[in-house]
Order: sequence, then C-alpha cells, then structure tokens
Amino acid sequence: MLTNNLNGATNQPAGNANTVIGQAPASETQDMFTKLLVAQIRNQDPLEPSDPSQFVNQLSQLSQTEAMQSLAKLNSTSASVLESIQTLALGAQVGSDITVNTTSVRLDDKAIKASITLPGASAANTVTLTGADGVKHAVQLGSRGAGPQTFSIDPVALGLAPGKYDIKVQTSAGALDAIEVIGRLDSVRMSAGGGVVLKVAGIGDVAPSSVTGFNGKSGASLAAANSSTAN
Repeated sequence: MLTNNLNGATNQPAGNANTVIGQAPASETQDMFTKLLVAQIRNQDPLEPSDPSQFVNQLSQLSQTEAMQSLAKLNSTSASVLESIQTLALGAQVGSDITVNTTSVRLDDKAIKASITLPGASAANTVTLTGADGVKHAVQLGSRGAGPQTFSIDPVALGLAPGKYDIKVQTSAGALDAIEVIGRLDSVRMSAGGGVVLKVAGIGDVAPSSVTGFNGKSGASLAAANSSTAN
C-alpha cells in the first residue's frame, strides 16, 4: 500500500480524516481537508483507483462540518447577546420586590413573606424550617381554603438564629413542591460560569428561572430612590 506523502503514514479511512478535521480550528479546517484530499488522489493505486464518489462524499462531509461550525458559532453569539439583554433588563428591577420559587430561605432579623397555592381546602398546614444543624422548626398555618395562601415568617418571634433554612410545607393532602417567597432584588451579577445570578433579600442567590413574578418597588424602596434623586 502506498504511503501518504504528508505524514508518512498509510492511507487512512475517510472517517479518521473527519475526526482530525473536527478537532482542528475552524479557520484551518478547509485547508487541511484540501491537502488530505489531494494527497489521497495522488497516492491512490493506479491499478485500483478509488471510487470518485468517495471524494464527493468527503467534500459533502466538509460542507456539513463547516455548516455545523458556523451554526454553533452563531448560536453562541446569540446566547451571549440574549444573556446581556437579560442582565440589563433584570438590573433595571433592582430594588423591586420579586416572587421566587424556592426550597430555602436566608433569615436575619426581618420577617419574610411567602405564599403557597392549595389545590383544595386543607384543615392542617405546617411550614417546617430546617437549619444547618438539622433542627426542625414548625410553624402552624391552621386551616386554609383552596387557592393562593399568604403567610409570614418572623424569625425573632420564632427564636430562629440568622442563617439558611430549608423550607417545606405539609398540608392535609401531602407535601407541597412549590413555595414562593417574596423578597427585594438587591443585585444582579454574572457568575464565574457566565450565568446570571440574582441576590434576593430573605433568600440569597437564585437563578432567573426561579423568579415567578415582579411586584414593583415597595414604599420604602421608592422613598429611598426619590431621596437619592433629590440629592
């Protein structure tokens, strides 16, 4: 078998060439493929020439590879633009109260507001807060009707130390998966991995996908903003 003048190796199947092309930078792919194709044509056995359709297939595979690389680059660019737009839009909401679907809260000395949606009337409803020490603290909500139900958690009244707590709600019909907490959006930032992270009072860091509603700025936030503008 004749050898390939480019690298001194025996002729490789088309699939191996495609693997090399897939690993090369996009700017070098076409030039590398052309050199490999020319080498294949030059070094084929004159007595047993390769089927021309093989070269056509390889050219088709090159076009497909270039198209996929261009599409991947376009998708990456579009994702970056959309992420920047999302960051700017969320940044404009800093200071507003937002509703977040969460399984944990971060308590200090301020009460937090939360809500659940009951599929039907429930005679017994209990909120369970579990601290980092594993100790569970139960808050009885009493009997509630069907639909959205709001409640508050006052860590001072409950004697809860500042910190992070897992939160769950048990009803007469069973546990609820969705618990929404209302908190002030304090900041918007980009994470090390490139995603958007929201810092919400009473909750901590959350992803934008956890936000279920924007409730506008509270009276205190508006007063602070007006005071800042006046100065």
